[in-house]
Amino acid sequence: MRIEALLRQSARSAPDKVAVTAGDTRLSYAELDAQSDRLAASLLKEGVGQGDRVAVLMENIPEAAIAIFAVLKAGAIFCPINPQLKAGGVALILHDARPRAILTQARFIALCREASAGLSLPPLLISKRAPTALPEGVLPFDELVENGGGALPEAGDDGKLAMIIYTSGSTGRPKGVMMSHSAMDAASRSIALYLDHRSSDVVLCPLPLAFTYGLYQLLVCVRTGAHLVLERNFAFPHAVLEKARAENVTGMPLVPTIAAMLLAMKELEPGALPALRYLTNAAAPLPPSHVDGLRKLFPGVLLYCMYGLTECARAAYLDPAELDRKNGSVGKAIPDTEVAVVDEQDHPVPAGTVGELVVRGPHLMRGYWENAEATRQALRPDPLSGRLQLHTGDLFRTDGEGFLYFVGRKDDMLKVRGEKVAPREVEAALCTCPGVVEAVAFGRPDPVQGTILHAAVVASDPSLTERDLLRHCARSLPDFMVPKTIGFHTELPKTASGKIARRLLVESGD
Repeated sequence: MRIEALLRQSARSAPDKVAVTAGDTRLSYAELDAQSDRLAASLLKEGVGQGDRVAVLMENIPEAAIAIFAVLKAGAIFCPINPQLKAGGVALILHDARPRAILTQARFIALCREASAGLSLPPLLISKRAPTALPEGVLPFDELVENGGGALPEAGDDGKLAMIIYTSGSTGRPKGVMMSHSAMDAASRSIALYLDHRSSDVVLCPLPLAFTYGLYQLLVCVRTGAHLVLERNFAFPHAVLEKARAENVTGMPLVPTIAAMLLAMKELEPGALPALRYLTNAAAPLPPSHVDGLRKLFPGVLLYCMYGLTECARAAYLDPAELDRKNGSVGKAIPDTEVAVVDEQDHPVPAGTVGELVVRGPHLMRGYWENAEATRQALRPDPLSGRLQLHTGDLFRTDGEGFLYFVGRKDDMLKVRGEKVAPREVEAALCTCPGVVEAVAFGRPDPVQGTILHAAVVASDPSLTERDLLRHCARSLPDFMVPKTIGFHTELPKTASGKIARRLLVESGD
């Protein structure tokens, strides 16, 4: 099924149901469908054609949802861009994707113009109306929505591209992940199934819609006819939680950073969100101590620990009923998906052996935009069945029952004193120390030992010392996995998608 068909379906079955809330704005499914229809017609009149790329650089505002569905209804391909990126990061994406148009907000017009400088075909700039007049040459988003009309193209093949979304670049230059309508349909269907998503659900999303994890909050809600409450970020947690209570939120996605903020709120009492039915975690694994803390803070709420990546949206999840037995695991493959842990020859490894995770299923990316070599490296046939499988670049092990445990990125693995060290395991140990909110471990070159292990933490307890942490690590880790030094930070650097930027700490020398 094509993605825009999900919206048409929900608009037909429940036209007056609230689809999206952001601030004081509420859009029903009928309004979201009609406004994206009109914007799609306006895009076509402005020269956007079948297969053109259209960048969407917006915060979590209702217009972002309208823009995404309008681009798809026009037969084009949307390219979400995180508005937290600086000009250099936006320029990399624009010069790679070469969009026909950019849908944005007035505050980002100068950024878009700077980032698109030098393109052979300058993109159309379409911006949400500002309190002051828009600069010359910028088309008003609101008027295109209000005045658009006319026939839209017939729905195309669901095998065509729907989206090109760029990786965070945490392990190198960002790559454009090409996702077809059918792949996104399969991913959203599988997620809705294992979450038991319902039309009565109200999901609060503080994650950028330009981020895969955030985007699928929108797609799953539209698929099931649920209500999505958009927040621009989690910078003001008290205000976000107050909104969640007011809207009777039943579901909320978390990343480790948000989980750490919630657990650090000493005044937050169990049952603070009485309507909450489930929490999810993706992007980076939650330390087991955070899992325990969230379960105490939200008793009776289902907590789904998941694993996914941009190239397939989601690959595995842990059934909440297994948390007591399998805390620290990301579970097994999502519905209609197969996963395996393999060696360098792509052969499955025994339980307990570390290898690379590969994923097979209908939700895999088509490849990387105009990057054949990277595509060949990531998408390779299974030597046994010949089926195409995604090589994730992530190291996992399984236990005797087939449950998956994340070990770390292949690129992050260190050799310390002749032993292999997964920074993730060191970080998990640090996070079990009372008073540690976040932790990251990394290696630095040393002329004598080759690599020395360091760590950086954010602590809520000002009395905590480096010596305390080193002793804590020594009680639970082998000697070679105990950091040489541990630094204290008020915050850790993050990528635009909210992941801890390990590479920036290595480069900074902190």
